[in-house]
Amino acid sequence: MRKKIFLYFIAVLGASCHSAQNSAPAMQQSTNTTTETTSSGQTELATLGGGCFWCVEAIYQDLNGVLKVESGYSGGNIDNPSYREVCTGTTGHAEVIQVTFDPALVSFDDILHIFFTVHDPTTLNRQGNDSGTQYRSVIYYHSEAQRQTAEKVKVEAQEAWDDPIVTEISAFDKFYKAEGYHQNYFKDNPNQPYCSYIIAPKVKKFREKYQSKLKQ
Repeated sequence: MRKKIFLYFIAVLGASCHSAQNSAPAMQQSTNTTTETTSSGQTELATLGGGCFWCVEAIYQDLNGVLKVESGYSGGNIDNPSYREVCTGTTGHAEVIQVTFDPALVSFDDILHIFFTVHDPTTLNRQGNDSGTQYRSVIYYHSEAQRQTAEKVKVEAQEAWDDPIVTEISAFDKFYKAEGYHQNYFKDNPNQPYCSYIIAPKVKKFREKYQSKLKQ
């Protein structure tokens, strides 16, 4: 039932991240993935794909313990892909976010439980009106501990969904930061139609559900 409601909501709105992104200007991308440090000096990375990276970026920017969120591409077979190349579906990349977080404030376990509630992990290579392998649900783990956590949370998350979860769990290889206009997109473009009708309701629902875990 939850899945049907989720997909109906997206279908009625009729908007897609792909069409919205095609209207944005092309800009040169960067592969800089420098990280920040906390007072304890400890950080960890999470690399997640849940459809359009604009949506998941906006969610994790609000989460307490998250230091940085970058949108980009992972899991492909060519170096330094452009957005237009990824959109063809021939490079093998997924649209992902790379989250730098403080494990003393938010656990990888918590990050993944949120991940499985803010997108539909049961639709293969599709989120709403966006279809193609670049929109696949995927977790790229950075360590054996992350792999084990991902497998565990995936099983736990299945209870909330009627259909089987199809989220891919694969070893992290490379992350290529997306073009500049993709970064911080929801916060910089709140009145853009896709942001207003697709992302804003997701962010609102997330904030209500996880109020105790938000940045103050």
